[in-house]
Amino acid sequence: MPVKILMPALSPTMTEGTLASWKKKEGDVIKAGMVLAEIETDKATMEVEAVDEGVLAKIVVPAGTENVAVNTLIAVLLEKGEDPSSVDAFIAANANKPAVAAKPSVATAAGAGAIPPSSPLNYEKSNAGGNSGGASRDASSRLFVSPIAKRLANENHLDLSRISGTGPKGRIVRADVELAIKSGGVTPRQQAAASAAPAAPKGPDAKELADLLGIKYREEKVTPVRKVIAQRLTESKQTVPHFYLNMAVNIDNLMAVRAQLNEQAGGKYKLSVNDFIIKAVALALKKVPAANASWNGNSILFYETADISVAVATPTGLITPIIKAAESKSLSDISTEMKDLAQRAKDNKLKPTEFQGGTFSLSNLGMFGIKQFDAIINPPQGCILAVGAGEPTPIAVNGKVAIATMMNCNLSVDHRVVDGAVGAEYLAALKTLLEDPAGWV
Repeated sequence: MPVKILMPALSPTMTEGTLASWKKKEGDVIKAGMVLAEIETDKATMEVEAVDEGVLAKIVVPAGTENVAVNTLIAVLLEKGEDPSSVDAFIAANANKPAVAAKPSVATAAGAGAIPPSSPLNYEKSNAGGNSGGASRDASSRLFVSPIAKRLANENHLDLSRISGTGPKGRIVRADVELAIKSGGVTPRQQAAASAAPAAPKGPDAKELADLLGIKYREEKVTPVRKVIAQRLTESKQTVPHFYLNMAVNIDNLMAVRAQLNEQAGGKYKLSVNDFIIKAVALALKKVPAANASWNGNSILFYETADISVAVATPTGLITPIIKAAESKSLSDISTEMKDLAQRAKDNKLKPTEFQGGTFSLSNLGMFGIKQFDAIINPPQGCILAVGAGEPTPIAVNGKVAIATMMNCNLSVDHRVVDGAVGAEYLAALKTLLEDPAGWV
């Protein structure tokens, strides 16, 4: 039977992507593991691999096509001995029918490592009914679901018909439901609330206004990354009850320890102030674990490790590579890992597992001379720390005025998860660590 090759979802936030290039042409014999195509997602450009064998009979979506919805038919594979004359009719019956636009399954990028749930480029074998559903169904339209996946879906009020299965023959397994939960799967209750809520005002049309007033401008197309940033930040400010806490930290001791360690390293590595902050942020989360948490509707998740998402500016937009379990890593390891992640983020070469997840975010604009700012929370995380530049500042020491290098730390908090007292306790722990780094470096 013909095999449908569908546009994969390479990240939980991806709903559409650009089919950047095909690595195989029509008529090529395909074997499992071969790279079929390059797809530009909302975060990176990735190679996708074949999981089945056969002949690439037809490329439905040509290279360079933008805004291809997840689970849209992009090519057809024929198994050995199948009649190629049936391909056109098959495409006519199945093209331009995304299987499940709302809840795609995750595809595996070549060399990207496992992304729960992991599955390669979406395939779907044809049956008599031309099934285009995300989950596998038999002739009676029954879902193929593992018992534990069904129980999890029921407990979280998820509609199984909107979840793509990645198990054998499209079976919905536990990992599929867990991904839907983590990525904010739309529940029937949420659907009802959304339909009842009034539409948000669109706001003025900047281009229309500029044309009307004769204002000159240069128009640049929005990248997929920028689209996702705009969507997620808007949702964060609209749905997350932010509050903000500020504390000034004396980093004179930190600067002295940093200079000493860099001198001792003899050029093997060079620690930045940000490396110290990453480590201190993680250690403070271990001291105040209530701040290392996420809102989950009917529950709160408290994380066992401090996985720090660090904001990095790239040509296409902001991305947050993750230093995982930062509390257990040395400063030199954090420094080396962060330099590597930042460079590959700018080169659009990060693996999905390196930017998806994280339990707490850090945004440091001190290197740009910014003294103080408030950051927007990165859901589902409960907190983000905004760090400004260290500046010589007059302070009172034993009743006398002295000059110290002071750095502002602003904590943005999801009030559903972290109360004011917990946020204050966390900042106090962070201040102690940053002002006395000799005890933990």
